Amino acid sequence: MQIGTVKQIWRYAVKSMAGEQLESCTVGTLGIPADRGWAIRDETTGEITNGKHIPLLMQCEARYRESPNNGDGVPHVVMRFPDGVELTSDLPDVNARLSELLGRSVSLWPRQPATNLDFYRRKSKLARAFGKLARFRAFRAAIPTLTSFGKAHEDLREAFSREPGEPIPDLSTLPPEILEFSSPLGTFFDAFPIHVLTTSSLEMMKQTNPAATWDVRRFRPNFLIETEPQIKGLIEEGWAEKKVRIGGLEIRCEIPTVRCGMTMQAQKNLPKDPSILRSIVKDARQNFGIYASVVTAGEVRAGDVVEVD
Repeated sequence: MQIGTVKQIWRYAVKSMAGEQLESCTVGTLGIPADRGWAIRDETTGEITNGKHIPLLMQCEARYRESPNNGDGVPHVVMRFPDGVELTSDLPDVNARLSELLGRSVSLWPRQPATNLDFYRRKSKLARAFGKLARFRAFRAAIPTLTSFGKAHEDLREAFSREPGEPIPDLSTLPPEILEFSSPLGTFFDAFPIHVLTTSSLEMMKQTNPAATWDVRRFRPNFLIETEPQIKGLIEEGWAEKKVRIGGLEIRCEIPTVRCGMTMQAQKNLPKDPSILRSIVKDARQNFGIYASVVTAGEVRAGDVVEVD
């Protein structure tokens, strides 16, 4: 069934920094070439960090110096800070300068091989234990209960910026790998290589909270789908396990995208707005958009038809 067309294509050179809008791309098994090819590591925690922990990242811009391809390597990037300062990833002192600008000890990393387990492994013993045990179905079924009290509950509430009385996400729906590791091995994705959002979802949330600015940049999709006029509501929430054709690409929708405090942080020409997250938690069951994996690689162009099986 045709549900719309591709309105926007986005690639994010550095995790949590503003993305680049593309007219076309050839998507491989790891998504758009070099999407989230670089990331910032917090040297205090020893883990890859993001705009939730360092909000200033959300106000920075990043672009590739050369066009990436679907090979293993990622080109160098140019990062621009809100005050106009630009840094490139190949500067000898880039980590010292990033640390000064961001106000904490950090380092810039290209994505690492999937075999580099120590680089990706979370430092929290509790997280590592959860990740290993979550590979067993019986334990996954118990996760909602285990995270409803104690330190696990407190950590989860803080991680997803939930206020008292708000529900917390169900971690049993997430791949066990990202409970043990900071991202899927070999990548800097949150969960899966593709993230899709529709204009019908944006329009519904605008109606729910008209005082907020529901700009697509807050939600960082790879593909924004312009839905047919008759389609209303959070339609992609019902696509889990369905296949979607986007131009020459075929993806399998996996799980709805659970949202955290990054959605409310300030970005270029967008103020900080906690009501964004409060509305998603209350009116969209904590989710906005859907994650997907690649079934058949292919080319996608703005304006391409989008079909859902």
